Amino acid sequence: MPGKVLGKSQQVVEQLGKGDEYLRSSETPNEDKVGGQTTDDEQALEKLRESMQSIRSAVAQAIVGQATVIEQLLIAILSGGHCLLVGVPGLAKTLMISSLARAIDLRFSRIQFTPDLMPADITGTEVIQEDKSTGKREFRFIPGPIFANVILADEVNRTPPKTQAALLEAMQEKQVTAGGQRHRLPSPFFVLATQNPIEQEGTYPLPEAQLDRFMFHVLVDYPNIDEEVEIVLRTTSDSAFEMQPQWTGKQLQDQMSLVRRIAITPALALRATQIARMTRPDDSSASVRVRDSVRWGAGPRASQYIVLGAKARAALNGSPVVRIEDIAAVAAPVLRHRIKLNFHAEAEGITVEQIIHEIVDSVDEVIESHQQSEQFSKVLRS
Repeated sequence: MPGKVLGKSQQVVEQLGKGDEYLRSSETPNEDKVGGQTTDDEQALEKLRESMQSIRSAVAQAIVGQATVIEQLLIAILSGGHCLLVGVPGLAKTLMISSLARAIDLRFSRIQFTPDLMPADITGTEVIQEDKSTGKREFRFIPGPIFANVILADEVNRTPPKTQAALLEAMQEKQVTAGGQRHRLPSPFFVLATQNPIEQEGTYPLPEAQLDRFMFHVLVDYPNIDEEVEIVLRTTSDSAFEMQPQWTGKQLQDQMSLVRRIAITPALALRATQIARMTRPDDSSASVRVRDSVRWGAGPRASQYIVLGAKARAALNGSPVVRIEDIAAVAAPVLRHRIKLNFHAEAEGITVEQIIHEIVDSVDEVIESHQQSEQFSKVLRS
């Protein structure tokens, strides 16, 4: 694929301009406004959209409902990010993740985190092996279960910090270290971790540095009554199905590269950045609610993930450019685990979800009130 911005989408950005007009509009211009022939990237984008529909249909054979959760997982995978799934037991989190891995023909590995789990139990260990021909003994590395494409880290907060730190290196560096030697993990590599929001006894809360490595915090909720009846009917019958892979790992990597070439206007990049900045109580754009309720907000990585997630969502829907609704859709999963409330907010019953919704709803007013500033004008003129 060409290593450049999508041809038509670049023309879209140029014709849209770089000011408020596109900031206030979520519509994508049609073919007549843009003109030109379809490029290789645009053909690949349409193929990606069709493939994603096939993957969703394949996963729907195993999972009833949870459309939003599946979409967020696909966005994270296309973005190359990791996910933290939070939900009570029995909501098919494991089945959902393993089904996605099979639909994309990726190697899947599940690790059940427990208090006695050691770093070597997940990363691998070195053993002494004797060469039968020479009689010489040498160390040989035996890869652990983390050497897979999709890792389900089940109840990740039940393992001690030193084991969590080993997972952190794998998530960030895409490698593990054993015996002073570095071993690269297979590519692509995704960690999808789960936490139980009910039981907190005997757990080790994830440190903020590790939480920040997760692109999305995904909430897995109960199914509605129609979906639950369908689940009961499916799981109590003798019917079976075999999921056919829709993609290969190489095709996924090509699509991940394509996602990064989706265009975004400076105005929408500013919008995504401003949403993250408004979570910080010391920022001049923070609301009174944020200043009174938030201990600390999201860092620059949140801005990056909002833009990258919005690009992936646009690609999922076949759009060559990011739209306002793409940014709004990914803001909550990106920010949930990056905003820490103070004691006053918890006592008042204020939730992170309320803070995020207020920020997304008021970001237009903040941008409009700051448009006369030289800093904002420079961004919009860039």
